[in-house]
Amino acid sequence: MADDGTPDRAAADHAVPDHAAAVALRELLGLLADGAPAERFARPAADARAAGVGAGEQAWVEEATRVALDIRRTLDQHRRREAELTALFDTAGDLAALRDPDAVLRAIVHRARLLLGTDVTYLTLNDPVVGDTYMRVTDGSVSAAFQQLRLGMGEGLGGLVAQSARPYASADYRADDRFKHTAAIDNGVSEEGLRGILGVPLRVGNRVIGVLYAADRAVREFAPEAVALLASLADHAAVAIDGARLLEETRAALVELGVANETVRAHSEAMRLAAETHDRLTELVLRGADTGDLAREVAALLGGGLVVHDADGSELARVASGPRAQGQSETSERPDARDARDARDALDARDARDAREAWTAASRSGGRAVRAAGNWVCAVLAGPELLGSITLTGRPELPDTDRRLFERTALVTALLLLLRRSTAQAEDRVRGELLGDLLATGPAGRVRDPAGQSLRARKLGVDLTRPHAVLVLHCDAAQRTRLLVEGARRARALEGLAGLYEGRVVLVAPTGHPGPLARSLAEDLGRVLAAPVTVGSAGPAAGPPGLPAAHAEALRCLEALHALGHTGQGAALPDLGFLGILLGERGDVSGYVERVLGPVLDYDRRRGTELIGTLEAYYAHGASLARAKDALHVHVNTVVQRLDRIRRLLGESWNSPARALEIQLALRVHRVSGIARDASAEVSDLPR
Repeated sequence: MADDGTPDRAAADHAVPDHAAAVALRELLGLLADGAPAERFARPAADARAAGVGAGEQAWVEEATRVALDIRRTLDQHRRREAELTALFDTAGDLAALRDPDAVLRAIVHRARLLLGTDVTYLTLNDPVVGDTYMRVTDGSVSAAFQQLRLGMGEGLGGLVAQSARPYASADYRADDRFKHTAAIDNGVSEEGLRGILGVPLRVGNRVIGVLYAADRAVREFAPEAVALLASLADHAAVAIDGARLLEETRAALVELGVANETVRAHSEAMRLAAETHDRLTELVLRGADTGDLAREVAALLGGGLVVHDADGSELARVASGPRAQGQSETSERPDARDARDARDALDARDARDAREAWTAASRSGGRAVRAAGNWVCAVLAGPELLGSITLTGRPELPDTDRRLFERTALVTALLLLLRRSTAQAEDRVRGELLGDLLATGPAGRVRDPAGQSLRARKLGVDLTRPHAVLVLHCDAAQRTRLLVEGARRARALEGLAGLYEGRVVLVAPTGHPGPLARSLAEDLGRVLAAPVTVGSAGPAAGPPGLPAAHAEALRCLEALHALGHTGQGAALPDLGFLGILLGERGDVSGYVERVLGPVLDYDRRRGTELIGTLEAYYAHGASLARAKDALHVHVNTVVQRLDRIRRLLGESWNSPARALEIQLALRVHRVSGIARDASAEVSDLPR
């Protein structure tokens, strides 16, 4: 006994229990083995007390009872934890029967590697139990140690991203002292050979659930576009993970409760549909679908029409959403009524564009789809960047589930547009580099490695063995970037190349007729840019060696167009008449004569007439019919009839001042060329 009359704990620990205490101990062990309820554990101590055991033995029995209750609570916790884990595993098995979240994550990580062009991409998820973040999926990794890394919150670049919910990038992580370096992380990074690393958070609402990374084995500065792209992919990864989590929680609740709760079933069905739809749309994008394929899929899912616009308001796709009715056909309208209708249509189109821009701005500000005059509009965003908008028609009322699906479509559309932009930018960069090499010359004016350039071109789908024209495009400096984008788009369609060379937009395209192509490009690009686009062209050039000279000639043609006041037009030097011959490096004199006088020369050759002689006499005598008929020794009516025939052959404007100058110059060149040929023939006939 202690001094205060209570049982001495030390004495109780060393006391030897009597028979009643031993019975109580065996009974406690039996209760533990049977999993008896807690209230039954008090009976052995009461029985020992009733049996009159000593104070020490009684204290020993009560202590044993307390320990037995602690053991029982621990066993209950283990059983509950085991039941929870069993339910979790069962739920994971059910989810796997419906879809594979890991496959989605692997696809996103692999796509991030392809789009950012990095050596390695990987994804970590936060572990709320341990309080760190662990590696979940890798692509391009070769180090086992790296693939098993765990980062504490705030440790390394990834731990800091997980802790702060902000993206971080390091051009050279090993030498970057902004981050908390640890031996485990540094060893894994060194074994993988990584230098430049970018990490962005995976967010579900305001909660960070993990980090998505892109890394290079060389020093690399990550541009803001790369950060935005990776952040967009991270958003999709978070949606996939969150959808899987919601499905697991819903199904676990159904198993645990065992009741057919209608609300839970409806919620589960909505989440299942959203997750499956997201998988379908993501898979569609990853298979290389275009905006039209995506729009058709979503229009079928939502039972309405869908229109996709880019950031400039250009329509990218339209499904089941026809244009505004036009009323009368053009053939039945008077010209003044048709002009009025066209003006109304233009005004309506402008008003519709302004309204769509306002609705898109409202959606962008609120982060949700907005109702717009019986339709629904949702902004397509990649981080803060506006990529375009999608409009749902034919659905005035949209339930929350369909609205979430429509908003999720905007995320997938953003991914698709980013994929398209990144692919086009990468391809345009490679094409631009090849274009620069093709137009540049080495020492002594020689083309560098024409065989290698032809091989590089074939890999890009460009066959340089075909005749190619070189076109130099010019517009206001403020529109040059957009001109480059549109020029690159036209070049891809023509199976050619486009890029910036010496500060100007240059396009190389397969054609044997550079002049018509230049005129077509000037008209089309001027309409798209809503600003004059001037195009000088030259060629065709066969193979890489002829392209630098063709570029120089196209540049001279562009300068001539500006000098002549033909801004906003397209041409080749031969189209500029005698001025083209003067500026051209390889003046095609006979070709010039054929272009100006060809129909008349052909008529004389076929009919044996003297129209060319009549033209010479007409101009030689000051365009006087009387003096011309005397020189030709014919009646004046004959001269008039011949000139009328010439008018029909050369066109109504044949005698305008500009055409008359061209015709007279061509006549002089034709006569000089004929004299030279005759003299050459006489020399060749002399005895040797």
